[in-house]
Amino acid sequence: MLEKLEPLEKEYQTLEQQLADPAVLANPTAYQRITKRYAEMGHLIETIRAYKQALAQREETRELLSDPELEEIARADLEELEGRIRRLEGELELLLLPKDPLDEKNAIVEVRAGTGGEEAALFAAELRDMIMEYARRGGYRVEVLDTSLTDLGGVSKVVFGVSGPGAYGYLKYEAGVHRVQRVPATETQGRIHTSTATVAVMPEAEEVDVEIDPADLEITVSRASGPGGQGVNTTDSAVQVLHKPTGLIVSCMESRSQIKNKEKALSILRTRLLEMKRAEEAAKRRESRLAQIGAGERSEKIRTYNFPQSRVTDHRIGFTTHDLEGVLSGDLSKLHEALRKADQERQLEALSQSAASQSA
Repeated sequence: MLEKLEPLEKEYQTLEQQLADPAVLANPTAYQRITKRYAEMGHLIETIRAYKQALAQREETRELLSDPELEEIARADLEELEGRIRRLEGELELLLLPKDPLDEKNAIVEVRAGTGGEEAALFAAELRDMIMEYARRGGYRVEVLDTSLTDLGGVSKVVFGVSGPGAYGYLKYEAGVHRVQRVPATETQGRIHTSTATVAVMPEAEEVDVEIDPADLEITVSRASGPGGQGVNTTDSAVQVLHKPTGLIVSCMESRSQIKNKEKALSILRTRLLEMKRAEEAAKRRESRLAQIGAGERSEKIRTYNFPQSRVTDHRIGFTTHDLEGVLSGDLSKLHEALRKADQERQLEALSQSAASQSA
């Protein structure tokens, strides 16, 4: 363990020195990158130092075992130290797990109404608001890219971007099928209905991630329709992009600017093409992917919102809370903390099984 920790401590010391370097302070880009990494390593370094201190205390306590007057006290202290060391080793194992580089990307979120008609569309709108609020609480910027509204205020589909460092990693556990159980406002006999909505959370693709041949695109513009403010319907600002090789169609009409709508539509298209590529790669390693919490299959029922019992249950980890109102208002922190912990534990288990099979 100590061999793994030494390079990390050296890196942290180097970062401290760089943050005091006038040349770095004069370079905003370098300073931001180093500051971010320095902050990321803070908890890890604190844990490493606590672990090394516990190891040193254990050695000092073992020396006291030879003293008859202190032996009993030393043995009690030693037992406590052994427990602390085991806990710190477990924490370090989690902190040292490799991180998905995609976690640091911006995210594009797509919410669609599933089964349940208008009730599903109303539920989709609630999920949209929930995820947007959770993103804002995390300090991320949210921008609606495309919306298809229903007559009663629901959404058949909404696409929005979430930007800021770590946005995808922050939201990825929301991907999957969400199920709601409640009495719809339109239900006259008080019967509980079950409806669903799907959420896709995708790391936003940049031009370097996906190369698109302009010849493969068919771009059409039209007059925007629906809400959007005064003047939204007076210009041909709505943009639709067809990617001919895959048949993917993306539209955007949220801005009055045709150029901005085209940029946003191409961003969504790149993201969906990257997601298709990732899905193909994931299919090749299906067994290992199914062991991950964040698989995010659109067909995978991940969570149930039960209104009569004010209950939210995440089926991936068996997590249940009765704070339904809090969850729908965007308080997903406890739920996501449990999901991250379970994901880390499964990664550890997979690494342990891999190591065992290699040594066998």
